[in-house]
Amino acid sequence: MKKNRIQIFDTTLRDGEQVPGCKLNTKEKVRIAKKLEVLGVDVIEAGFPTSSPGDYKSVQEICKSISQTVVCALSRAIEKDIEMAGLALKYAKRPRIHTGIGTSNCHIRYKFNSTPEKIIEQAVYAVKYAKKYVEDVEFYAEDAGRTENEFLAKVCENVIKHGATVINIPDTTGYCLPEEYGSKIHFLKENVKGIHKIILSTHCHNDLGLATANSLAGIINGAEQVECTINGIGERAGNTSLEEIVMIIKQNSHLNLFTNINTKLISSTSYLVSECTGMKVQANKAIVGINAFSHSSGIHQDGIIKKRETYESINPEDVGINQSSIVLTARSGRAALAYRYKKLGYFLNKNSLDLIYSIFLKYADKKKEITDMELKIILKKANLNGKNNKILHTNTNSSSRRINVV
Repeated sequence: MKKNRIQIFDTTLRDGEQVPGCKLNTKEKVRIAKKLEVLGVDVIEAGFPTSSPGDYKSVQEICKSISQTVVCALSRAIEKDIEMAGLALKYAKRPRIHTGIGTSNCHIRYKFNSTPEKIIEQAVYAVKYAKKYVEDVEFYAEDAGRTENEFLAKVCENVIKHGATVINIPDTTGYCLPEEYGSKIHFLKENVKGIHKIILSTHCHNDLGLATANSLAGIINGAEQVECTINGIGERAGNTSLEEIVMIIKQNSHLNLFTNINTKLISSTSYLVSECTGMKVQANKAIVGINAFSHSSGIHQDGIIKKRETYESINPEDVGINQSSIVLTARSGRAALAYRYKKLGYFLNKNSLDLIYSIFLKYADKKKEITDMELKIILKKANLNGKNNKILHTNTNSSSRRINVV
């Protein structure tokens, strides 16, 4: 069966930057944008030009620096916003304006003090106005997750008629369950006239920890684009994590989907974004956390040493990490200790290992982690122990040292 390509729309520089405490200057944004293009993203949402002169300038400079990837600028369904977005995209080789309006009852009533009919009218006008500046216009139905499907379909049908090329279905508050969000996408694919002419996009937030699951449900049900961020950063609890959705697609061939992402660059891209934004990646973050490929439990370590796939569903090399880490703690077993000593060039026989392991446990009970330096100290301590004539000897064999107890 032919695989379908899922486009990756990266909004690290727009939605991702909305994290409290995160502020990127123009130079940093251009640097990240260039990295995203090399990574292979299909669309870079460069910013919200009308929000500030700095953001306007950043979008312009990114447009000058990017040659292949679509560069997108956000706007509300307001003439001034759309004008600013269009002007900021002047130098883009492949420009896109991303405009839209809230469609849920909550937004219509309380945010806009409006009516469903007026919302559709404003949505259509925004798309038509944006088409004066660019051919590629993406429409977002803000809070689509809480919008009634029938009304959402009506909005989509109207903006398609007037030139929308992409329609974004945001779960703005992270409200939906995966089954609900997937059903919403399926409903639109089945009930919106002209839906086959456009790209249907997911944009999920992580308020309930379901952003990636919802995006996955969306593409399984027919969405062709995922809007996401590096490291899952974004407003409140963040957005769909690019590295998660991309690796889910890569690791599950039965989905018959693929992306153009060079996954070997994921780790370095994650590091760059963290460095520039000052937003640290949590240690247990999937794919890019420092513990994602680290093992400290003796049972897990033994399994990994024997065959990596025993406790890892992803090859660390696929995301740009050289190898898994065997972290020595009080929970580590003899296999892990022998493995780490082997990395240092020491090959321990069983008796040597038993002796050193007993000393290791005393150290490990006092510390969170045992380092290579401490392993050498433990080795010296064992070597000085002459009780019962058990003395350690090292024999140089090639570039390695073999340790035996006599």
